[in-house]
Amino acid sequence: MPVRYPRKALSGKRAGAARSIEFPGCYPVRLRRDEIDGHEGRYEYWEADTETAWKVREVTTLYHERPSQLLARLTERIAAFRGSPIETFGTADLLVRNERGERHRIMQADQMVYLHPERDQPGGAQVEVGEDVLPDVVLETDLTTDVRRGKLWLYESWGFPEVWVEVPDKRLPSSPRGRPKGLTIYLLNSGSYSEADVSLAFPGWIAAEIHRALNERMMSVATIEALRRVGRALGEREGTNPADDPVLGAVRLEGRREGHLAGRLEVLLELLHNLLSAKGVQISPQLDAKAEALVNAPLDAVMAAASECRDEEDFLRRADALSRK
Repeated sequence: MPVRYPRKALSGKRAGAARSIEFPGCYPVRLRRDEIDGHEGRYEYWEADTETAWKVREVTTLYHERPSQLLARLTERIAAFRGSPIETFGTADLLVRNERGERHRIMQADQMVYLHPERDQPGGAQVEVGEDVLPDVVLETDLTTDVRRGKLWLYESWGFPEVWVEVPDKRLPSSPRGRPKGLTIYLLNSGSYSEADVSLAFPGWIAAEIHRALNERMMSVATIEALRRVGRALGEREGTNPADDPVLGAVRLEGRREGHLAGRLEVLLELLHNLLSAKGVQISPQLDAKAEALVNAPLDAVMAAASECRDEEDFLRRADALSRK
């Protein structure tokens, strides 16, 4: 379970006041205290002492935005395999207040992940450091920036348990030279970060696998297998499985209520069409003809076959094997 950090631990050195922090690839702008509440633009960091916000110099690009969006989709798949929801919140504010309860420091991550949103999700509009349960994972995408020289130290000093720093395969002319592509996992241990090859929040998910998944044009079989493996590992740890997933559970309930083959077949076809279309698989009438033989097969097995297949022909082969069981 993520750790709660008391507000008193955020003063002095823990708040970053005693260290000079940098924001490469960003520029400072004046943003007064009385403007911060109504400010809707994005920035890396804001502090009340100087009334300064640091904004990224480069215009927002697909190369920067795609990893955080993909992570949201990937965790949805993991949640389905686990059997319970995972929530992502994008660039919501990470807020530190001073002793008077005023906004003192604000930082924005590229993506935040809560593994147990029903229990840990903050109740307000921001994540209040020192009050709310912190995200299980924070993702930062370094396309033209370098969070290691500023934001990473703040995450460490504020007690964030796990931070992923992604350097995408796609680069820009303004991207720092000599920075190798890849994903680095930072785990908090006794107040300091150390690099790790494997995520602690997502058991068995390797940094190289995460990087590959965040840079694929289409989800590969290897990535789907990794998501399934991680989701099942989480489920085993927490006593859940794909049958507990809200969507799959609702489909099964609807099938029982329909009480006849046609109702179950309609639901199955809709699921298959949605999943295969999302993967970019071309669908022919053969799929509808084959689906009838799968109505009584375990739904999680059918969905796994659809998730893992390379194309329609591959799915039909897998469907034949399921229908014979």
